[in-house]
Amino acid sequence: MDTFVNIISQPFTWGLMVGLFLVIMTWKLMRKDVTSLRSENARISKENQELQGHLNTQLKINSKGNEQLQQQLDELREQNENLRVNLSTVGQKAGRAEMKQLHLMETAVTVMREQAPGFAPAWERAMREAENTHEAAEGGLKKLMRKVLPGGKPVQTIEDREPIEDSQEV
Repeated sequence: MDTFVNIISQPFTWGLMVGLFLVIMTWKLMRKDVTSLRSENARISKENQELQGHLNTQLKINSKGNEQLQQQLDELREQNENLRVNLSTVGQKAGRAEMKQLHLMETAVTVMREQAPGFAPAWERAMREAENTHEAAEGGLKKLMRKVLPGGKPVQTIEDREPIEDSQEV
């Protein structure tokens, strides 16, 4: 036992024991860290697989949604083209103002044929009469008659006509 105490009392032995103690403690801590890192790595791998599954599901859903959006976009483009064609067709039809002007001119030409002594003054007078007739037809009994009998020319009464002046006849 004397030798044992002598060996233990040496500074080299004390340094060796402290060094071995530190190595063993470091090895145990490292072993504990390696175990925790392995479990963390397994957890992260499992989470990564789950996220990849979710990502694949999401991509499939987005793909279906994009296909539906593309189909709707194609349908809307087709509707847009149809509406553009319809609009150009409707744009070529005569509007209400053009129809009114055409009706006024037709009425004026009819009156002009009846009264044709001189073209320019007679034309102006006929246009005024047609405008007056049309304005009078916008309300009252003439409007009702025009709605009841569409397409008919307005009937002029004797009071509506202006007398033909003798100086204009040729």
